[in-house]
Amino acid sequence: MPTATKTDYYELLGVPRKASAKDIRAVFRKLARKYHPDLNPGDKSAEEKFKQLQEAYDVLSDPKKRQIYDQFGFYSENIPEGGAAGTAEGSGGPNVNFDFGGFDFGGGTPGGSGTSFRDLFSQFFRSGTGTAMEPEQEPGGDLEYQLEIDFWDAVRGSVKKLSITRMDTCETCHGTGAIGSPQTCPVCNGSGTVQQAAGKMRFRVPCSRCGGTGKIHTPCRTCGGQGRVRRTETIEVRIPAGVNSGSRVRVAGKGNAGTMGAPPGDLYLRVEVRPHPFFERRGNHIHTRVPVTVSEATLGAKIEVPTIDGRSLVRNPPGTSCGSTLRLREKGVPNAARPGTRGDQYVEIQIVVPKPTDERVRNLMKELESIAPEDPRKDLFARAGV
Repeated sequence: MPTATKTDYYELLGVPRKASAKDIRAVFRKLARKYHPDLNPGDKSAEEKFKQLQEAYDVLSDPKKRQIYDQFGFYSENIPEGGAAGTAEGSGGPNVNFDFGGFDFGGGTPGGSGTSFRDLFSQFFRSGTGTAMEPEQEPGGDLEYQLEIDFWDAVRGSVKKLSITRMDTCETCHGTGAIGSPQTCPVCNGSGTVQQAAGKMRFRVPCSRCGGTGKIHTPCRTCGGQGRVRRTETIEVRIPAGVNSGSRVRVAGKGNAGTMGAPPGDLYLRVEVRPHPFFERRGNHIHTRVPVTVSEATLGAKIEVPTIDGRSLVRNPPGTSCGSTLRLREKGVPNAARPGTRGDQYVEIQIVVPKPTDERVRNLMKELESIAPEDPRKDLFARAGV
């Protein structure tokens, strides 16, 4: 019997040996769609490639089969968990012998006449090992977009129109990936399995034409059998009042569509807020600077202050120093996490000193200095330690 070409399942699928089951499944589904016989009619090389992919996936997607494959370099149902049937030198060594009704397949004797069991399996089980190509339910993935908005849109809330591109359910096949009614497989006559022979040995293996389902589905040409198509649409998104830069706004159900009726993912908008030239936002608080005259700072006064709600009258107490801060309760930004609550506004006082361009102003300032002499730098050098 000629020796079959040995195929590395990991290399065939193009995945590392430590690949997760999820990664292996994703790669297989992509390759299987590419080489499926229904999408490559008359292409024998594509059909052969599809058979090899099925064989590799069936073994690597099953934890027990994969463990045996990683240990011995091939998989057989006749190898029990934890070891091989027959005898082997060492633990999982290369010289493994199997007895099948008088047929002996030597594992690694140089110059021996026996054919290795791995070669036998590669040759006769390449036609597929039970991976059905029935569409599977797969939840849709989430999407994330960045949205830049104005200061006032963030403070007051707004509704924005946004153009997004997402995977949507195919309208032709309604997400099934197939059109029309399934037909009975002409190769296995609906049984899902076919018989193969190796000398006097007979094997029942899954049909590679229908993937073991017994039915042939006609792939939808609109979506290529995926059940989803890429589509761009314009949606309206409500921006809640109080969002800040870095916040994420969730739009339920506007991520990628799922397959076979599986739920879609969500859309997440990462918000960036443009700064305002006067109002400085720090969390949910607003900080502003308001100029006052010398007399307003000295004698005290009621002054008008801009807020995000409009003008507000604030009392500036007598003897206010430059840099002093006044607090306006609940005049800040609405709290997006706690509706009904707001931050505060902090007003920093900036004293505007009159320019001594008028003689009377200079005389008044001199008179003030003589009446109420003051040395604001009296303790300055002592505090500085110089």
